[in-house]
Amino acid sequence: MDFKDSVRTSLGIADFLVQRYLEDLTPQEMLVRPAPDANHVAWQLGHLIQSERHLVEAAVPGSMPELPAGFAERHTTDTATSENPADFLSKEEYLKIAKEIRAGTLKALDSLSEADFDKPVTGRVPPVVKRAGDAFVMNGIHWASHTGQWVVTRRKLGRPRMF
Repeated sequence: MDFKDSVRTSLGIADFLVQRYLEDLTPQEMLVRPAPDANHVAWQLGHLIQSERHLVEAAVPGSMPELPAGFAERHTTDTATSENPADFLSKEEYLKIAKEIRAGTLKALDSLSEADFDKPVTGRVPPVVKRAGDAFVMNGIHWASHTGQWVVTRRKLGRPRMF
């Protein structure tokens, strides 16, 4: 297994968790907070999608598809407190956009040589992301870590353990 395979595996595991934990959530449940002041699933999906795009752009500038107009503005720290369904997209819309962004991520991943993964990233990124390879690894970790919050939401909703 090489680096690209490892990234694909990490993203695939995250995708599996996302699909399983979201498959039966209703539109109303997408706005349930696992704890007071915690972000609900709908906002988190927007955050994850734009974060993935941002991280890959930092590693491979100009490589990612654009987000829909107004998408980033709907998923800021200021909008995280909203519980108005009209402020967010449907689960299906989020997953469609996530799939488009993921396709861009995989295309960018495939375009790089092994040496490219050691190149520094550009722009504002988390402090642990220093090289292009870090940006790709971070995406799978980021998505998977958010699904942990969704487990708590599911339990709050009375859903049984999945794994």
